[in-house]
Parts: sequence; C-alpha cells; structure tokens
Amino acid sequence: MESKTKNRKTRAQVEAMVSRALDGMALADGEDAVTELNEGWFNASYEVRLADGREVILKIAPPQDAEVMLYEKDIMRTEVAAMRLVRQNPAIPVPEIYFYDDAHDLCDSDYFFMEKIQGDLLGHVKAGLPAETLEAIELQIGEIMREINTFPGAYFGLEGNPELRANTWKEAFLKLVESVLEDAARKKVEFDYSYDELRAAIQNQASALEEITRPCLVHWDAWELNFFIQESKVTGLIDFERAMWAEPLMEAQFRALAFSPGVTNEMRGYGKTSFTFSEEQRCWLYTLHLGLVMNVECYYRNYDTDEIFNISRGIIGAAMGWLKAH
Repeated sequence: MESKTKNRKTRAQVEAMVSRALDGMALADGEDAVTELNEGWFNASYEVRLADGREVILKIAPPQDAEVMLYEKDIMRTEVAAMRLVRQNPAIPVPEIYFYDDAHDLCDSDYFFMEKIQGDLLGHVKAGLPAETLEAIELQIGEIMREINTFPGAYFGLEGNPELRANTWKEAFLKLVESVLEDAARKKVEFDYSYDELRAAIQNQASALEEITRPCLVHWDAWELNFFIQESKVTGLIDFERAMWAEPLMEAQFRALAFSPGVTNEMRGYGKTSFTFSEEQRCWLYTLHLGLVMNVECYYRNYDTDEIFNISRGIIGAAMGWLKAH
C-alpha cells in the first residue's frame, strides 16, 4: 500500500540505526539485507538481516512534519509502551522490542527494532486453511484479545494525545469521534451524511456509553493482517500503535456484529457470546467510528487505491442505518 506518511530510508541510514540499536552490529552483505515490508498503511517497515545472521524488523514513524490525524499523534510511543506492557503476560504473543529511539538525529522520526515473528500473516493464508485449523486459530485469537483487555488503565482515551482523554468513557469516546470530524472538516470531506446527522445519531445512542466505568487496554486494530500463525497456532500479534484505554467491545473482533451478524469463533474464544441492547448500541457506535476513521484517513494518506475509501462508505452506511433505526 502506497501512502505519503511512509518515511523510507536508505541502506546507509538503516545501517547507522542498526549500529546504534544493536551494539555496533553491521548489516549482512547483499542488497537484500534491507527489504521493505509493504503491508502497512502508515509507517515504513523493513526486514533487516544482520551480519551475525539474525533477522529483525525495523519500523519507522512518519516524518515529524507529516500531516496526520489527531488521534495519530505520537502513536509510535504508544505502540512501544503497549507492546512492552502486554509482553508481561506470556499468553499474549507479541514480539520483543529491542530498541526504541526518539532522539531524531540518525532518523528524523521515531523508530524501533523488534523481534521477527515466525509464521504467516493470517490474512494471507486464511482461505487455504482447513476448517478445523481456522476454527482453532480463531478461538485462540479470542483468548488473546481477552488477555489484552485485562490490563487496567487510569483514564479513558489515548496515550499519545492527552487532549483525547477523559475520566469517563462517554466523554472520551465523544472526543475521539469529534477529533475525526475535525480532521474531516480540515480536508473538506463530504460524507453521505451531514456532520450534524452523524453527531445526532451518535448523541441519540451515547447514554449506552455510561455503563463503562473501568478503562482497559484495547488493541483496536487486531485484524487478520496483524496476526501471525504457524502450525495451527497464533505466533504473534503486531501493530499496537492505535491501542487505547477503552472498553473491550472496541476490539475488531466485535465488529462482526455489524459485518456478519452472529456469534463467531473469536467471540467464543473470548467468552462473550451474548449481547445486551446497550452493548449492541455501543458496538454500532464503535463501528461508525471505525468507518469514519477509515474514510478520513484516505484524505491524509493519498493511497494509490480506492479500496479503503469504498469499504468505509459501506461501514458508515450500515452503522448509520442501525443507529437511526434504533
């Protein structure tokens, strides 16, 4: 995926970063010692082969002057902090962070090196998996997400942007949504609904947010392309950059209530298979928020495809349809 936020670096720059991060280590010989990974939409990422034969992953944040959305402020720092936190729980398979650098001398933005996970991305191999293997993996995913959500927080909202925090979940969520609408207005984004229609639909259901009184860690971005699998087992989960202190129903695994209604294997693994009306309300609010984020980010990334934009319009339409009907 091409995106203007990707902060690509030369081999020489990567070699200097490796030397600092890994006690003077050099790159392996050959041009393939630094290979760009193209799955991500925001950061630049590389698979790096070292002189001693090890392979590590380098992730580089967008340039400091890059135009990003309000909720994306300082999200690499959030990612590193969240991964180091959840790594305390051995039931959560996250790569080790080897080194994080925010000095901005060797590199004009934050970067970090982490362990390379063995396995394939679930999104790449899912279609070819036997049904029983896929079921086992999906149950594991639910279990992993439940473990992530056990970490308690001191406030609701974002680690990287104090302006998008609050003492109540209702206030924090409304701030998150409003920040996306501010981002949209800055780019003169036109949705299929007016901004006032969107705000009204959210406010009409917002009382359901008041049930949530205890913030927990939420990954928020745990889609199939962020899980690694090997031999019928989940071997890794990455991309914690959009982690927040929220409620578990914000997790991607609960968007299935909107996309393909019904109980999923991930829900069974999580241990959440029934939902109250207020929980359904919140799930649809979170689905609308996701659709808005996906839509607006297209105006900040300048993607080379309309795929995300088109998907986001469908998500917004489905969520607005439900919220306005209930």
